Amino acid sequence: MVNIKLRVLWRPVIEKLPQLYRELGTDFDERVLPSIGNEVLKLIVAQYNAEELLSKRAEVSSRIKAELIKRGANFHLTLDDVAITHLNLGQEFMKAIEFKQVARQEAEQKQYWYSGPSRSGSQA
Repeated sequence: MVNIKLRVLWRPVIEKLPQLYRELGTDFDERVLPSIGNEVLKLIVAQYNAEELLSKRAEVSSRIKAELIKRGANFHLTLDDVAITHLNLGQEFMKAIEFKQVARQEAEQKQYWYSGPSRSGSQA
């Protein structure tokens, strides 16, 4: 489970306001933005695994922004800024990452122990 919150700064194309009102009504922003936002998030996020969502956050954000700008233009909306403000992965995933990090550290310690400084010494 991934929980992502976006901040979207937008404005309608002024010359297209009459057309927007006619086609979509005065509540166009409440109908269009959540719809294209969810669509784009699902499209982009599905292309990354959970670890990549964290490590490639800037790339993910940039791709979401580009796609939202493109989709918004279809509805005569100009998106000035789009940013991920919150990215939260499920508890199970966070525990799995912690377990993986601990296992990696233990493996590195074992590797160091076996290939580390010479173990030569006198035997009695």
